[in-house]
Amino acid sequence: MSEKTVYDYMDWRRIEAIVYGEEASPRDALAPRITPDGVLIQGFFPNAASVTVKAGRKDYAMEKEDEAGFFAALLPLRKLPSYTFTVTFADGTQEEYEDAYAFGCGITDDEEKAFLSGTWVRAYEKLGAHPMTRNGVPGTYFAVWAPNALRVSVVGDFNHWDGRRLPMHRMPASGIFELFVPRVGAGQLYKYEILMKGKVLALKSDPYANMTEKAPGDASEVADLRDFAWTDEGYLSGRKAAAGPGKPMSIFETSLTEWKNGEELLSFLADTGYTHVEFHPVMEYLEEETDGYSTTAYFAPTRRYGIPLDFQKTVDLLHSQDIGVILDWTPAQFPKNAAGLGSFDGTPLYEVQDPAFATHPMWGTYLYNYQSPMVQEFLLGNAEFWARVYHVDGLRLDDVDAMLYLDYGRGDGPARRNIYGGNDNLEAVSFIRRLNDYMHEEFPGFLTIAQEDGLWPETTGSTKEDGLGFDYKWSGGFTHDLVTYFRQDPIMRSGYHDALTLSMLYSYSEHFILTLGLRDVGSTSSFRDLVWGNGEDSWTGVRAACAYMFAHPGCKMTAPDRNVPEGMRTFIRDLNKLYREKSALHEMDEDYDGFEWIQLMQNEQNVLVFLRKTRVPEDTLLVVCNFAAIPYEGYTVGVPFYGRYREVFNSQDEAYGGSVKLPARGKLCRRTPFDERDFSLKLDLAPQSVAIFTCTPAALPKEKSEAEEEETKAVSQRKRKKEN
Repeated sequence: MSEKTVYDYMDWRRIEAIVYGEEASPRDALAPRITPDGVLIQGFFPNAASVTVKAGRKDYAMEKEDEAGFFAALLPLRKLPSYTFTVTFADGTQEEYEDAYAFGCGITDDEEKAFLSGTWVRAYEKLGAHPMTRNGVPGTYFAVWAPNALRVSVVGDFNHWDGRRLPMHRMPASGIFELFVPRVGAGQLYKYEILMKGKVLALKSDPYANMTEKAPGDASEVADLRDFAWTDEGYLSGRKAAAGPGKPMSIFETSLTEWKNGEELLSFLADTGYTHVEFHPVMEYLEEETDGYSTTAYFAPTRRYGIPLDFQKTVDLLHSQDIGVILDWTPAQFPKNAAGLGSFDGTPLYEVQDPAFATHPMWGTYLYNYQSPMVQEFLLGNAEFWARVYHVDGLRLDDVDAMLYLDYGRGDGPARRNIYGGNDNLEAVSFIRRLNDYMHEEFPGFLTIAQEDGLWPETTGSTKEDGLGFDYKWSGGFTHDLVTYFRQDPIMRSGYHDALTLSMLYSYSEHFILTLGLRDVGSTSSFRDLVWGNGEDSWTGVRAACAYMFAHPGCKMTAPDRNVPEGMRTFIRDLNKLYREKSALHEMDEDYDGFEWIQLMQNEQNVLVFLRKTRVPEDTLLVVCNFAAIPYEGYTVGVPFYGRYREVFNSQDEAYGGSVKLPARGKLCRRTPFDERDFSLKLDLAPQSVAIFTCTPAALPKEKSEAEEEETKAVSQRKRKKEN
């Protein structure tokens, strides 16, 4: 076979583009093909001295057709063989591998069409880096969306980070670049080298990477997520019945990196009685000071904790003890690091296209472009990924305000407007509704939670009735008012009384989660920073604030330090236990009839008294709060019915470091009217305390009971002592 015959079969226009690193469809030129004279095998091997093709038992020397390193051979065969290249470099080193361009596209036409329409939610199963075996050859399939790139190459240790060696093949309709690279497996670092318009080269991390190298490095890493054996089928099947309005939900807020391992975290959660844990973003990030809220790799758990397998084990372990896992998630904005999503292919692909409005006015990050179906698909697919691949039970969407409002944080400056002239981000609203509907339908019992501090109506309302469809919303107003009150010196609290009562005016407008954490109030050092006082006074205030929050309608989220004193840990354990076991504290959270004020306006005394109820009178709880720094003896409160009232919880219990010892027996109320009720109790109230009483109805006797007679005598005796 003459050299001229080989030469004639070669597409030199394409070969020149490959040599100069400008070819977007290299498979068209480099894929092996059958000719009338045999099988043409080609390849570009920069810096190679010689190349041999091994097909079956024979080796065929390839001819160097271009000094830049382009080799070709015409094999005397009639059908395409399985073959490998043996590349010998000038220093004598050799590499052997299969031809990447001998493998076809791994994405179907239907998948590409779905991608372009924004409906290929599980695109993450193909885009990114996925170890697999094709035609008996192990390797990794790479795919990335970069529609405006002139050329994309996958680079890594496996090709000496040389973008000339593995240019990826462009799918013409979508601009997805893809390539199966033989013999690349889990643990290999990689990036995408992107040739942008203007001949600008950039190295980008993989938007769909399942793992990254350890920070501060920003390379992606091939990971295999197929091997973990889950054991939580029972938990997932019962998740829907255990979640939602009327069910107790006490969430512990923490960062994954605060714990040595899942066992240590589980021990704390099981001991303290939380039903759920909410992690600050577990997705990879580079900037330590952001605590994960500046996400750089949306499909990869942070390497600060370990590898993906470690996080899978943690979730499975928590589920084994019926503890749900909620992740903080940042679908509003992403950072401007050079290897990230910004100007990914040389154009504003993921961010808002107008540069005047592309940047978050508060954080300096990029805002997502919800007008793009592919961007919506990326984010919805990411939510689906964490639910399906990592079995998480919910997402709390951070910074929802920045999604909903086009002028969020921009003050009086210029702002975008929607087609109707308003400031609502219509595409973001559509995305949020789509997200909530999809996740709830696809994953029964999955929770979506909004952090939205504006006044968007029906945040937790049904999407069928123009709501956004979230299960819950953080009650930022409640948290602000609660902390404002408890940071005051008790002497001054009477002037802030409305801060405690205002929440009941809007408590039933949404499904709320009440939060007393660290991040949402700006504290970064200790749970005790949330309240007034030093030493024991501060712990007393923390207990009072927490107890009031747990008695108030709404689900709960707290973030106590894990190394709190034993008394505080006992308090948390008992409070969570009371909350779970007493149905009045959660069953009618969404119903006006589940709450009733008894004393609302005792601001001079810093006292609040109210009831928590179910449809069953025997479930009623009486809650008496004294937030003054002084005790009250013989304090009178009206009660809802005649019966026995037993104190079952007090935030000033001796077991917690306080001064109160709970009585062994209940106390029969008096038939003395008070607070516009027929019956009343006289109680001794400890300073800065919340006391909770069970209420057991009893038949009203015709005459005064012995207990009432004794109480009357005691009152008379105290009166005579004062007169003397």
